[in-house]
Amino acid sequence: MRRGVYHFEYFLVARIANLLALHAMQTPIPNNWLLYCRPGFERDCVQETQAKQIEAAADSGFVVLQGKPRLAYAQLTFARQLIRVHGEVKELPERDRLTPLLAALPAEPQQFGALWLEVPDTNAGKILSGFTRRFQPLLEAALIKTGRLVEDTTLPRLHIFFPNQQRALIGSSDPHNSAAWPMGILRQKMPHAAPSRSYLKLAEAFEIFLGRQEQEQWLKPGMHAVDLGAAPGGWTWQLAQRGLKIIAVDNGPLKGAAAQHPAIKHLRQDGFRYRPKQQVDWLVCDMVEQPQRVAALMADWVASGLTSRAIFNLKLPMKKRLEALTNALDGVRAVLDAKGIRYRLQAKQLYHDREEVTVFLAKVKR
Repeated sequence: MRRGVYHFEYFLVARIANLLALHAMQTPIPNNWLLYCRPGFERDCVQETQAKQIEAAADSGFVVLQGKPRLAYAQLTFARQLIRVHGEVKELPERDRLTPLLAALPAEPQQFGALWLEVPDTNAGKILSGFTRRFQPLLEAALIKTGRLVEDTTLPRLHIFFPNQQRALIGSSDPHNSAAWPMGILRQKMPHAAPSRSYLKLAEAFEIFLGRQEQEQWLKPGMHAVDLGAAPGGWTWQLAQRGLKIIAVDNGPLKGAAAQHPAIKHLRQDGFRYRPKQQVDWLVCDMVEQPQRVAALMADWVASGLTSRAIFNLKLPMKKRLEALTNALDGVRAVLDAKGIRYRLQAKQLYHDREEVTVFLAKVKR
């Protein structure tokens, strides 16, 4: 009898100790936000939100902010994802990560429409991704069993972000105010015939900026486009694959299949001086030039009626990136506002971008 009492008391003490340890590992986080970004752009990501920085280590690929960001996800240029943080688990045990993570889940939302286990977009994160792939089915099964994970794309997504093997941030994202892809990354496949890697940038830009219906309406075969600074032809080739007819403007040569494609006319001219004889459906531009100069050129094309839609890249300086981007976009707004033109202007640093930002500009009908 005494032995049974002893074992029960021992079990009870051990259980209480485990619960206390578990509670110590879990940290509730009021009104904090987790944003992913391209490694090296953490400071820019923080600056544009105007929120208080809690964590933003250089080259980490993520930031943690306190206070809701002043902009919606679609208006954030450097953020790949926008997640509300509900809690944090520190010192995750190697043998049982499931128990503390389940215990740290928030009471609200009661149900989630998706579970995304995510890691930083860094070399260290790539190593962690093997663990998340193995761990995902275990956590999914537990959440489905308890009714917290259901098939409903309108519900918030559950994000568990692992900065390292010992730590996890638990949060949720609104499907209407966040990226629709794990880690906020929309990867594209590189066709063998594409002349350059830049093909991927324009492919991603169409998916990011245009809805499915807009793509069907605005990218019809037979439409006309101009590609300024086209060489070696990556963006031109992307347009040709969609059935458009393209004037590729560049003093340099086109390469590969783009050089001989029947829908592509190559003009060896200065992209800043060229103007078409009639309006075109699209203007695209990926020239290496000062961002304000490129932005002014794009604004001039739209304001003068040479095109109604443009996608262009702005190459950012090493310092004061946000300032350079803001000045360039403000210049576009000033030109179009002066003409009384209604427009849509969005900027995003795409996954396939590097030291640049991609911008979408389109006239809006009154």
